[in-house]
Amino acid sequence: MSAAIAALASSYGSGSGSESDSDSEGSRCPLPATDSRMHLTKSPSAKSSLAVAVDSAPEVAVKEDLETGVHLDPAVKEVQYNPTCETMFAPEFEPENPFRTQQMTAPRNVLSGYAEPAHINDFMFEQQRRTFVIYGYALDPSLDNHQVSAKYIGSVEEAEKNQGLTVFETGQKKTEKRKKFKENDTSNIDGFLGPGAKYVHEKDVAKPSEEEQKELDEITAKRQRKGKQKEKPGEEKTVLQVKEMYDYQGRSYLHIPLGIGINLQPTITATCSHQAVQRLHLRWISKANDTTVGKRTKLQGPVFIKRAIFY
Repeated sequence: MSAAIAALASSYGSGSGSESDSDSEGSRCPLPATDSRMHLTKSPSAKSSLAVAVDSAPEVAVKEDLETGVHLDPAVKEVQYNPTCETMFAPEFEPENPFRTQQMTAPRNVLSGYAEPAHINDFMFEQQRRTFVIYGYALDPSLDNHQVSAKYIGSVEEAEKNQGLTVFETGQKKTEKRKKFKENDTSNIDGFLGPGAKYVHEKDVAKPSEEEQKELDEITAKRQRKGKQKEKPGEEKTVLQVKEMYDYQGRSYLHIPLGIGINLQPTITATCSHQAVQRLHLRWISKANDTTVGKRTKLQGPVFIKRAIFY
């Protein structure tokens, strides 16, 4: 409060003096009062609080050299800068398993190994896969790389021999053609052969030669020896123990005897028998389109009466 009162007193005193000076001098401008600049002055409490600055990271002398290299996370797929080869393929900081082989420690994204992405058609991929399984060679999928010199992978000699054929392609087979007798001169009427000429080593006779016939005979003889002989069907024979086959009445020994008091004739009769119809009496009665037929027998009487309509 004392400081504020002193400032007010000085402002009043300076105001009276300025009026006298203005009367005497006239042309001088009045000076601004100190109270108008008080908001620009700093309080002593603020000066005391900012007198000591706090340094959160002071410089400290280090005895050992620190590693300043950049480490990459192996799980990171993209980086925003161009790292060096040492940074890219630096070993991972983790405990190593001494029982893992080099193949097990190698990076892989599939079960069988590491598959790189490639722009290839499904048909072309299946074609090269089958070609590699059957022929042992296939096109190198990294042909876009200018550093690759070999065109095929696998059996390169077999690929050069087959001229790079795949399983879906067939090569041209060179077949030896049989030679024919040539006589294409049409003026030679008797000796002209044309396209229907015979081959040079063609045989017209179908009969085998003597040597071939001997070989065929030996083959057939061996087959007959090995083959089983078919048994001939047996002949039926009967022996008659009596003197004569027929008696005085012309009856054979198989005739059924009748005068022994025993009926040896078959007694089996038919299961059903019908009485013979002796006569049919038909009577026709015609009335317009209706016809009545009466059927009678002499013994059984009327059998049936049927009525039909004839159109």
